Amino acid sequence: MPGRFERFTLENGINLYVQSTPKFKTTMIKVFLHQLLSPDNVTRTALVPFVLRRGTESFPTNRDLMRRLEELYGAHLATHILKIGERQIITFELEMANGKYLPGKTELLREGLAVLREVILEPVTENGGFKREYLRQEKDVLKRLIESLINDKMQYAMFRCFQEMCRGENYGLHKYGRVEDLEGIDAVGLYSYYRQLMRENPLDVYVIGDVAVDEIKEEVAEFFSFPRDRERKIPPPPVKREVTQVKEVIERKNVTQGKLCLGLRTNTSMRDEDYYPLVVANGILGGFTHSKLFQNVREKGNLAYYAFSRLESTKGLMLISSGIAVEKFNTALEVIMRQVESLKEGDFTDEELTFTQRGLINRLRETQDSMSQYINQYLEGVINGREESTEERVEFIKETKKEDIVKAARKICLDTIYFLRNGAGEKNTFLKEGLIFAYHQERCSLRGDLPRKTRDRT
Repeated sequence: MPGRFERFTLENGINLYVQSTPKFKTTMIKVFLHQLLSPDNVTRTALVPFVLRRGTESFPTNRDLMRRLEELYGAHLATHILKIGERQIITFELEMANGKYLPGKTELLREGLAVLREVILEPVTENGGFKREYLRQEKDVLKRLIESLINDKMQYAMFRCFQEMCRGENYGLHKYGRVEDLEGIDAVGLYSYYRQLMRENPLDVYVIGDVAVDEIKEEVAEFFSFPRDRERKIPPPPVKREVTQVKEVIERKNVTQGKLCLGLRTNTSMRDEDYYPLVVANGILGGFTHSKLFQNVREKGNLAYYAFSRLESTKGLMLISSGIAVEKFNTALEVIMRQVESLKEGDFTDEELTFTQRGLINRLRETQDSMSQYINQYLEGVINGREESTEERVEFIKETKKEDIVKAARKICLDTIYFLRNGAGEKNTFLKEGLIFAYHQERCSLRGDLPRKTRDRT
């Protein structure tokens, strides 16, 4: 069973994490290049992996690159962009067959590393920049991807809630950036920016599979032995934020079902001691079919087509998402917030706690079956100063007590109410008389003394 990764620091400052396990018959290598999520850099950072996947000096077209991967027994190579807290992370992923199970292919991993290295360090260039035609095409791809976010109304509403909640904070930016930035990005400038990232920003290499640790350490050090400057540090995002006014936003689109999202500040991140009690609290509230939101909002109340809650563990945020009929807005909002209040009061049974702990533990262990998910989970822990194995996380979940859950839950405060609805008809009255959500030092409760700011966007 996978445990902690062994950690090494190469001479040029690259962090190498290796997990040697016979559990998998393939080997996965993931490379993470970290950047601070910021308005100045968000779009060009997002654009980089799109351009890099087009080809290399030796394999100048995507077809050439795919043909080479096929020669490596169908190796899979992909580039992605991740957002963890206020970090934007360029990701390179290579999964390939383990050579020890293929007669006479002991050098297969080295051949794969050579291709991965070339994608990262030797992209197709012209006149001191990325190939202009590739850049033009990938700008168009990214533009269409950003514009298509509206097509998934649930995901769109969740992003918009976070965007409104974190307006003025880096977390409010989408990982794909902004369409209006694309025109100003040129091939030479983007290539120069990428080279600077490779020289100065944190760079991690993760390897998992049935590998020899010492051998993989030498091979990664060999293939990634390019010069780097002193590494730039990326600070953790601010987590604790006093809510002085609940924001209320109505957005009107052509939708058949209303999307009600609540953005809450947990004032707890993965770095904090009460993080795991918060994880269990979120599970009790809206993580499973036995949870409060599903049972009381969807099943018993018949108020929502779906209702769940999720955490952003690095930034310290919680989002409650539900799909409702527009006319059920006020009732649904009241019932949802009463579930939050009952959680803070410790109004849950031992059976609910046990079911939640079992569900969370099963999810953690299921993650071990996917090399990519397991690496990403471990990466999030490393970013937050927690290098923990799955079994260590399981123990934290098992040890969580009711009083710990209530203590963590009472730090949760409502920040933003976002409602995506149809038409340009009557204005919604957000809250019934007497049901205004108040903030004070340690918790949020149903009181009438907190000012509200309402916007109706058509």
